[in-house]
Amino acid sequence: MSRLDHISFDQFNGAYFVGVGGIGMSALARYFKSLGWEVSGYDKTPSALTHELINEGILIHFEDLGEVAISTLPNIQQTIFIYTPAIPRDHKELAFIRDKGLSLFKRSEVLGLITRQSKGLGVAGTHGKTTTSSMLAHILNQSSQPCDAFLGGIATNFNSNLLIGKGAEYTVIEADEFDRSFLQLKPFASIVTSTDADHLDIYGDSNEFIQGFQQYTQLIDQAGCLVKREGLDVYSSAETITYALDSESADYAASNLRMDDGRFYMDVRTPNSLWSQVELGIPGIHNAENALACIALLEFLSVSENEIRIGLSTFLGVKRRFEYHLRKPNLVYIDDYAHHPTELSALISSIRLLYPDKKITGIFQPHLFSRTRDFFDGFAKELSKLDDVILMPIYPARELPIEGVSSEALLEAISLKSKKILSPEEVLESFKGFNEGVVLTIGAGDIDRIVEPLKMVLS
Repeated sequence: MSRLDHISFDQFNGAYFVGVGGIGMSALARYFKSLGWEVSGYDKTPSALTHELINEGILIHFEDLGEVAISTLPNIQQTIFIYTPAIPRDHKELAFIRDKGLSLFKRSEVLGLITRQSKGLGVAGTHGKTTTSSMLAHILNQSSQPCDAFLGGIATNFNSNLLIGKGAEYTVIEADEFDRSFLQLKPFASIVTSTDADHLDIYGDSNEFIQGFQQYTQLIDQAGCLVKREGLDVYSSAETITYALDSESADYAASNLRMDDGRFYMDVRTPNSLWSQVELGIPGIHNAENALACIALLEFLSVSENEIRIGLSTFLGVKRRFEYHLRKPNLVYIDDYAHHPTELSALISSIRLLYPDKKITGIFQPHLFSRTRDFFDGFAKELSKLDDVILMPIYPARELPIEGVSSEALLEAISLKSKKILSPEEVLESFKGFNEGVVLTIGAGDIDRIVEPLKMVLS
């Protein structure tokens, strides 16, 4: 039995965050603030997100104050302390909390508590979690069954990573496989979009990675369901529903993806009927697949076809997920978070479908030395499908360099003539006067810092 089974939010009236500025932690901070709790915390670096939190009444400081920050909190015994694994173990505030035996939990454990106190709808998978969970939350919020939602990105429809639905029965949560975090959850139902190997620095190999997902799907409530992309090697004792594009055997299938007068459509076959002309608010092959997963789960939850159609057509996407920044007749600029070969494949295939006659220039920042090493050939293969490629230096995040792993080595493996490595400043300089084609910024590191400056250069 998990220690979470003995914890209730009724025990607390305050929350303190060690590392409050992350996308996942900030959603929890906003949630507890919405409950009327005293919310405060630490983060290493000020950002636009921490500025927003401060404006919302959350107290944040940017120095490790150790004992001083914690001992001066009001009602310290009624405060839940939440930390992110990115915080080093020698952090003084974190060490003091541990030494005092206070109520300390990882972010994933707090999400686990939430799924024990509501009907949790998990969205798991190596790719597509943020878009699919945001889409699912938006459709539910537009329907007669509102939800709460904790998201891994800023959903454009509600300009936040948190959604609070009045009287919500369901809570949509990204079930994150990193650090095996999703094993803390207790989902009523879950979508699994993909199980392509990733985070091998944590799991060791692809078999262990799949085992992690298998352990997760066994946590699904017997009264709920598992919605999985057809062909995934994960199983649940709950009802299982499959989905896939262009499939005759999946329970839910989509076909005839097309653009018509600037709008993106697909036809959907459900177990009981055919839905023609289903409009999606955001284009892309991968988004059609994400939408299909949502349809399958929403029908299980008895959401009507009309409510689903309205929700899909009005969904505006997520920041940094196939996000348009310029859309002119001759020039298109899209920013995307893709940082795995499978994600690159889906992104580039979608761009080819939407803009078959345009030259595609991709600016890619590899994320992590270990991921670049583990999927080196896959990255080279997918980036070679672009017309022009610009690489930026590898974003190391939590890692030290690995000998022989570099953007220079990756560039050499890409089978294009038009390829180069540039710094962020050089990227901006190189696009002066650029006026035709599709431009992509791609990656999960700090490449987002050049998005607005590049937009200005291209405008």
